[in-house]
Amino acid sequence: MIDFTQPADIVAPQLLGTALSHGDVTIRITEVEAYLGATDPAAHTYRGMTNQNRAMFGPAGRLYVYRSYGIHLACNIVCAPEGDGQGCLLRAGEVIHGIPRALDRRGLRPLYRLAQGPGNFGAALGVDLGLNGVSIFSAQLGFIDRVAEPEIVVGPRIGISKNADAPLRFWIPNHPTVSARKGYPPSLTA
Repeated sequence: MIDFTQPADIVAPQLLGTALSHGDVTIRITEVEAYLGATDPAAHTYRGMTNQNRAMFGPAGRLYVYRSYGIHLACNIVCAPEGDGQGCLLRAGEVIHGIPRALDRRGLRPLYRLAQGPGNFGAALGVDLGLNGVSIFSAQLGFIDRVAEPEIVVGPRIGISKNADAPLRFWIPNHPTVSARKGYPPSLTA
């Protein structure tokens, strides 16, 4: 079982292959990014606690749900000791249960794209702002540990401008759900 009180860069690779459930949809996590709080200029918590990012400051093992680009709902799993403001962004996954419901939420598209990208992950899972701060072990959500440890690749994060080159993105190599990054061939193994 994952110790979510560890730093996000330690927890992130351990999340690959686990699954998160909400209602009748379960998504196996295939790609995550670690955000390291006050030491990471890309973290929502870099400048301290606000009403919007309060959930990121703990306790660990809860969701931090936020609106990305004012449109999509994305989510992090809070990590590290309470007060640190660290989390793992759920970037992509494979819908393994509840495909019809995920298709209702996301529209007709290839199955591998249902939860590809943070906003799509949130939409396919059906997250809403009411899940902000809710434990992933609660009656509303469900966390399923992985059966086997997958191969893991690490590289720079995607879609950010600050601290973008930090090797804090982790993914399962060659999985069709993982986000593409132009000009970046994955090459480092964790």
